[in-house]
Amino acid sequence: MPRRRVARPAAAPVLRTSSDAREHKSDGEWFVRTLRGSSTKEYRCPGCSQLVRVGLAHVVVWPVEKALLSDAAIDERRHWHTACWARKH
Repeated sequence: MPRRRVARPAAAPVLRTSSDAREHKSDGEWFVRTLRGSSTKEYRCPGCSQLVRVGLAHVVVWPVEKALLSDAAIDERRHWHTACWARKH
């Protein structure tokens, strides 16, 4: 008699990303990664203080140079609305 298959929980959606770009703003050099809208969590945009809703395409940004008290620059990453990041000087 064949064994029954055990149902596995659905895997979390994979975030589709483009390659990381580097951008210069008035406050320094930043890595910018575009997420194509498969996030499973809401984030607070530092540009407008509004929520980046689940599933909304947006950018994740972190400094090239880490802050003095951080272990790594990636620890300082923030999720921004794409338009808010584009408006940042």
